[in-house]
Amino acid sequence: MTPDRRVTPDRRMPTPRRQTIARLAVVGVSLAAGIGAAVLASGLKPPEVPVPVIVAKDPVSTIVVAAGPLEYGTVLTAYNLTEAPWESSIVPDGAFKSKADLLKDGDRAVLTSMQRNEPVLSARITGPNQPASLAALTEPGMRAVSVRVDEARGVAGFVRMGDRVDVIVTRTDSGSEPRGSYADVLLQGVKVLATGQIANDRQEHPTVVQTVTVEVSTEQAQKLILAESVGTLSLVLRQVGKAVPEAVRRITLADLGGPKPAAAPAPSRAAEVWIYRGDTDPRIYPDVYREPYRDVNREPYRQAR
Repeated sequence: MTPDRRVTPDRRMPTPRRQTIARLAVVGVSLAAGIGAAVLASGLKPPEVPVPVIVAKDPVSTIVVAAGPLEYGTVLTAYNLTEAPWESSIVPDGAFKSKADLLKDGDRAVLTSMQRNEPVLSARITGPNQPASLAALTEPGMRAVSVRVDEARGVAGFVRMGDRVDVIVTRTDSGSEPRGSYADVLLQGVKVLATGQIANDRQEHPTVVQTVTVEVSTEQAQKLILAESVGTLSLVLRQVGKAVPEAVRRITLADLGGPKPAAAPAPSRAAEVWIYRGDTDPRIYPDVYREPYRDVNREPYRQAR
């Protein structure tokens, strides 16, 4: 029997050629897969957020600030002051743009304590060549008056410079009937300038002092001095800030709920009668009964007659 001599196309292709075609097919499939993955990744990528560009602003001006902590009475110099950039066109009232402007007219001293980098304002320092004193702290037209206090009447030492207090006078008026003690609000919302000999608005601990200096007008100073001579003055601490004066009244012992004062005794119904006869001396009849006064115009009395 004669063998089959038909040959398929694969069998007639040489082996190296078949290997080359297989490699090209694998490379083509891999390339197609990579292109597809890149296309999908580009479609799922989140949108790019623009990065903000920060542009540095040139300072509008400069302002003088404290280079370090400054206490009351410290003399200002070029070493404890510094100039800081001020980017706002609105400058605080009383501020200085340079150290030369602040120091050009003479030495100045600190009136209220300041911390580092706090603006130095004209209201917080003295005038040129003016010492740090209570006179420099008072407003124009105002006076400084000291009030004697103790631990109780001085709010246990919690009153500090810059606080607002009410002044209450307590006294006993011997000329009134019936006699009794009472308390009146003498002044309201007066500013404390100093406690004792301390003029520091940043006291860290309460200090019991014997005097408190307040800022008042001339008439208020007269009231304080007079009230201190006739009664006892006490301070009442108010909320921070200028409060509106409120209506007040006198407080007496009756407002405390105690016993009412005894009523005045009724007038005596006995009288002393002097009888004159001629030029002789009068004859005196002591303790004569006196009938109570009766109004003759009243109806019951006329009917009784």
